[in-house]
Amino acid sequence: MQTSELIGDLVAVNHRLTRLAASATDNTESPAVWRTLSVLRDLGPMRLGELARVSRVSQPTMTKLVHALDERGWVRRIADEHDARAWLISADPRGLAALTAWRDELAGAMAPYFDDLTGDERETLARAVAIVRSRMERADDAARTGAIA
Repeated sequence: MQTSELIGDLVAVNHRLTRLAASATDNTESPAVWRTLSVLRDLGPMRLGELARVSRVSQPTMTKLVHALDERGWVRRIADEHDARAWLISADPRGLAALTAWRDELAGAMAPYFDDLTGDERETLARAVAIVRSRMERADDAARTGAIA
């Protein structure tokens, strides 16, 4: 199997896994909330427009989302030290705690689907997660430095 085909399959099965996980919980929160908090956790504080671009939503949509998250205390607006007129959006510890709780909820809901994994399968998945995580961290580093648009 070619690398591009393997990666295509990985992305597709990840989307299926994500949909199943979302339906396996009783959580009614918008996926955009969790995606936004994840982006801020992974990439750090950023301007609203950049957050919208990275999250693949319009700026007006992100404005509404950030406003709702700010009202909950899940994000903070902090002054941009490079431009006194601008603000950066940052994840608040309460938002990160909510994100962790949601991830724990997902893991608990999905565990029954994977309870019968053999030791070898569990090790294979652990290695696969480590590989994907290392590539995503590399991509995050590139995004932070502007190396990848």
